[in-house]
Amino acid sequence: MFLENPLNHSVKKGWIEVICGSMFSGKTEELIRRLKRAKFAKQKVEIFKPSIDNRYDEVKVVSHDSNEIQSTPVPSSSNILLMTSEVDVVGIDEAQFFDSELPNVCNQLANSGIRVIIAGLDMDFLGNPFGPMPALMASAEYITKVHAICMRCGNLANHSYRITEENSLVVLGETNNYEPLCRDCFYKAQSMKSKL
Repeated sequence: MFLENPLNHSVKKGWIEVICGSMFSGKTEELIRRLKRAKFAKQKVEIFKPSIDNRYDEVKVVSHDSNEIQSTPVPSSSNILLMTSEVDVVGIDEAQFFDSELPNVCNQLANSGIRVIIAGLDMDFLGNPFGPMPALMASAEYITKVHAICMRCGNLANHSYRITEENSLVVLGETNNYEPLCRDCFYKAQSMKSKL
């Protein structure tokens, strides 16, 4: 697989791109944009999402702005390897909901010459690193951190603050469950909640 002549550009090379940030920051929108560009360039693209994410559509990846692209829902990251032969680009949305094997799956894909584009929340509702995202970011060649706008002060937001009382790590929701907050507003809100 490695080149004898490093100037030979005909060998397919893979890599990992991670798009991360809070809710409402445009992660899925950016993922869809990159995947549509790859399709326009006549590359073979496969898109996956966790089967638990059925907020907008059972099958499609859909952004908050209603931009969409066909995808395949899968129950675990190992299923992705079964469906990626003969592809140039693999897109993965809501990566934080996948199991801990996702970084290994993505590295296998990249090592086999596939461009892997991943979108996911980098932090959970408590402000802690979320699921496989830290390991994905550590092995990625490219990381794009996108930001929302803080709903309380208008600064750049990088936290997904849960405005409901559920304590479960995974609560699928929208603006009825979450609001993007900046660091300062997030910690003030967390402090107020803990006093109640």
